[in-house]
Amino acid sequence: MAFLVVSSSLNPNSRSRCLARAAFARLEASGIEAEYVDLQEYSLPLCDGSAAYAHPAVGTLAQRIREAEGIVYGVPVYNFGAGATAKNLIELTGSSWSEKVVGFLCAAGGNRSYMAVMGLANSLMLDFRAIIVPRFVYANDSAFRGDEVADEKILRRIEELVTTVVRFARALNPLPERPR
Repeated sequence: MAFLVVSSSLNPNSRSRCLARAAFARLEASGIEAEYVDLQEYSLPLCDGSAAYAHPAVGTLAQRIREAEGIVYGVPVYNFGAGATAKNLIELTGSSWSEKVVGFLCAAGGNRSYMAVMGLANSLMLDFRAIIVPRFVYANDSAFRGDEVADEKILRRIEELVTTVVRFARALNPLPERPR
């Protein structure tokens, strides 16, 4: 696998999942090898700093993250912060994030939480030396119609984010046999 798109929301009507699906579709349309992971399909334990690491889903997800060339991370915003499931995945899979290129897709109910993802970004940068794409996608409820992203500006930003994650990852980890 080359790239991983992760939806971290457990809400069945998740807006960040809509963003993640749109990013995955963009990767597929570009012919870029990618995998989509929806945390709603996993019963991850809460990180307890001990037994939770032995859960089979943790090992599976850690391996997918470790093998990914770059990661596009869909994160819901609740109460002016990144959703707990997004942080929990990072806590459970820890060093698998080392030196990864990571781009964020954030969905929130309003306009005022655009800095909510910075705690996660700082942790990934400082703890795991991940490269964070500095221009993330932030969308509120007005960007969606049903379960689709309807705002053209947000769709363009998703395309820019996906393109930048791929460009950064390939620049930092070039593989000579892969066409550019």
